[in-house]
Amino acid sequence: NPLQSLLSSMKHACEILTRDPEGGAARVPFETFSFLYSYLASIDGEIPEEKTEAFLHRIKEQADQQTGMVLLRNF
Repeated sequence: NPLQSLLSSMKHACEILTRDPEGGAARVPFETFSFLYSYLASIDGEIPEEKTEAFLHRIKEQADQQTGMVLLRNF
């Protein structure tokens, strides 16, 4: 499943890029998350652009309530 694979990759990326301690929420700025997600989705080529945009819109709504940060539990 391309979407599950992409989300798994994003979880690893967040764990690598976060400044939170290991085992924490693995927060990353929405801008970083959005850039990586869009990039990986475009490389995959199997995830329609409208699904990518809808997903990022939902994640941004959550990030806006969390000082602009995306948490692992958001996706």
